[in-house]
Amino acid sequence: MKIIKLLFICVLFASCNAPKIAYDYDQAANFNAYSTYSLFPDFRSGLSQLDEARLIRALDNVMQQKGFSTADDPDLFINIYTEKFQQQSGNSIGLGVGGGGGNVGVGVSGGIPIGGPENYLKMTIDFIDKSKDNLVWQAVVDVKFNPNARPEQRQALFDKVLQKALDGYPPEK
Repeated sequence: MKIIKLLFICVLFASCNAPKIAYDYDQAANFNAYSTYSLFPDFRSGLSQLDEARLIRALDNVMQQKGFSTADDPDLFINIYTEKFQQQSGNSIGLGVGGGGGNVGVGVSGGIPIGGPENYLKMTIDFIDKSKDNLVWQAVVDVKFNPNARPEQRQALFDKVLQKALDGYPPEK
């Protein structure tokens, strides 16, 4: 029984930092026709130069696993842009006071937030058909981001996020 409780707690904590991903795509696009890619000519991720290099390294690894290769004249341009934002922690302590008598009851309660705001990274990944100059696939990912993380932790985060995001490519029609 203790093992089941421990497993449940581990799954709960692991799921708290899982990226949240939303997909959209052009239903008329033939995703089987794409085999090469390149970064969008005006690629600017919004990350630091070091983080951008980590992001591109993670992208290249995932795209190669999917059977894509880089090319000077690609089928797809890939553009990734990011936005950092903070969100108030969802953890709070609830306090309440109540009283009553007879058929009347009165209560007042409130929550006191615990901890400070949490840092998030919103990453938008666009696949653009070069020949048509048309967006054909997009993933938007929200994930917790630690701005004080070590370089290897940052690389692991980008690897994880891009792997999860590109699991939705090609879309199942």
